[in-house]
Amino acid sequence: MNLSDPLELLPRTKSITVNKFKLLELHTFEDLLNYIPSRYEDYTLKSTIDKVQEGEIVTIKGRVVEAKNIYTRNRLKIQKATIEDETGKIEITWYNQPYLVQLLKPGVLLSVAGEVKRFLNTYTIQPAEYEILKTDDQPTIHTGRIVPIYPEKKGLSTKTIREKMRYALQSLETNVENIEWLPLDIQNFNTLMDEIEAYRQIHFPDTKERAQKARNRLAFDELFTIQLSNAIIKKEWEDEKVGSSLQIEKYQKEIDVFINNLPFSLTNAQKKVVDDIFKDLTKQTPMNRFIQGDVGSGKTVVAAIAAYIAHLNGFQTLYMAPTEILAQQHYSTVAKLFKNQLVTIGLQTGAQKSIKIDSKTDETGYFDIVIGTHALLNESLKLDKVGLVIIDEQHRFGVKQRSMLKKKGFNPHLLTMTATPIPRTVALTLYGELDLSVIDEMPAGRLPIKTWVIPQIKRDKAYTWIKEQIRQHKTQVFVVCPLIEESEIETMKSVKAVKVEYENLKEKIFKDWRVGLLHGKLKPIEKSKVMNAFKDKQFDILVATSVVEVGIDVPNATIMIIEGAERYGLAQLHQLRGRVGRSDKQSYCMLFTASEESNQRLQYFAKTNSGMQLAEFDLKLRGSGDIYGVRQHGYADLKVASFSDFELITKSKNSVKYFMSKYSLDQFPQIKEKVDTYGRLEIGRD
Repeated sequence: MNLSDPLELLPRTKSITVNKFKLLELHTFEDLLNYIPSRYEDYTLKSTIDKVQEGEIVTIKGRVVEAKNIYTRNRLKIQKATIEDETGKIEITWYNQPYLVQLLKPGVLLSVAGEVKRFLNTYTIQPAEYEILKTDDQPTIHTGRIVPIYPEKKGLSTKTIREKMRYALQSLETNVENIEWLPLDIQNFNTLMDEIEAYRQIHFPDTKERAQKARNRLAFDELFTIQLSNAIIKKEWEDEKVGSSLQIEKYQKEIDVFINNLPFSLTNAQKKVVDDIFKDLTKQTPMNRFIQGDVGSGKTVVAAIAAYIAHLNGFQTLYMAPTEILAQQHYSTVAKLFKNQLVTIGLQTGAQKSIKIDSKTDETGYFDIVIGTHALLNESLKLDKVGLVIIDEQHRFGVKQRSMLKKKGFNPHLLTMTATPIPRTVALTLYGELDLSVIDEMPAGRLPIKTWVIPQIKRDKAYTWIKEQIRQHKTQVFVVCPLIEESEIETMKSVKAVKVEYENLKEKIFKDWRVGLLHGKLKPIEKSKVMNAFKDKQFDILVATSVVEVGIDVPNATIMIIEGAERYGLAQLHQLRGRVGRSDKQSYCMLFTASEESNQRLQYFAKTNSGMQLAEFDLKLRGSGDIYGVRQHGYADLKVASFSDFELITKSKNSVKYFMSKYSLDQFPQIKEKVDTYGRLEIGRD
């Protein structure tokens, strides 16, 4: 069999099992081999029956003497089997698995791994794993070794995955000459385990040390592929030419007047990023810059300055946002910034087929700046001279979308922005093809948001304080809940559902105030209607899901309540907190938690206002698996590697530089295929 063969060819595998694998996006033998264990159990301690000791995790092997079902008064079904070896007998106990009695016939050879327990001066084993053997020297899969534990999803048990993985590895044995893809000098320099051995050891390791070396090799593969893909994209970008580099000196007077007439002064951080953009725009190669900055740090103003330069040079700007709400917000903000300039601005989203324009738009339908969602790429707008594209909160802007942009203009400059806190190692790894700028300074006059962790016992006092704030200061309040409907899942029942909480707040707690409701299932027009009503102070309190996380700007809202705060990653909490503190008024963020225990993450969040510091803290505390909380915000999911493994990230990055300097991609078809596959995945994420 070949690694590219479909899983339908797995021996002794039902179609229903194959379909379950497909639900996990596992279609081929190679896909299966790259489904990596989440952890391991150590069942390597083997013992004869007479040597077992209470509390040991041990593997024993013997033949079944008898097996029977026992039914208790409370209808609990117990399965007891007695097995023996040459040293003695021991009882094995299962619960609620009556079918086992049919399998464990007298004389069957059984290997059992589990904890030894004592009951009435006799030993028994409650097995964690077992397997029936045909011969005494048959290699074991589930017992007597370090056993892989896989994420159990879509109805697949870790035992089933383990058995099918063994078949896939056997297939791998017949493809030894095709499996290795890294140049030998890169392998040797980084002391990497060879590929086939890495797959053997990651799934069925001889020792924990060998498992770790295998993980390092496969993690290196992953990081090398990502960073090589980025390096190739960057080289291709640098080899391209813009239709015309933009003039800065020629229009310096107009640029200075525009900046000086802004209703605020640029921070030093904004000035530095503007300088970076000026240098990029004057080059013959297209700008490809990634701006990272906290909510409220002034990224939109920087983008507007870049758009104004494009306008002065006779080019149009496309300004794309991920949601209609954010696109409308940007339209409003940018229109205010250009209210004294002869700059025409249009708004185009999926729901709004007709373009909303300001009063200066001429009758020909030409727009200097067009703001919208991805609908901008597909609409037949008059965009025949696009010189700049601005992408907000779209961290991966794929090759496919870039090619579509080229149809709108000739290799336009690209400016990508995000307010999501991204650890530097993550940014440099995932977005290595982009030039990174950071706005790490807030505008003058902004007060730090005061953040408190509110346990259940203090909730009533918090509500009383909030009522007083609304009464005295006419302030407005966000209340964010994790779910839309109440969950039937037992572990989620404590999580506040937005519709239920809305009724509770409206009818009981804040019955004397006006309460609105906003969630993702509302139609775009309804969302806009609710948000505009809140901005116009028709509601005192807006109960919402995390749909308000990005792009909602209500300066009069100074209190943010986050229900079930322990369920969010720090990056998402920081985004939500950024919805308040949008003016010179003191703002507050309250983290409501059902947990009575002190939460280290939430306490750190409460005393830290820097998004970058929070991102680094979350990365160190929780690893790369879930640093972005409930949603992934468009980031690539690492299967093996960790963003906190700085050493391996550096090694892979240096190896990419070496590869690019010495080799051609055409010399390594397998590397080319991996890079192409990664690129296709990234396009899919967009």
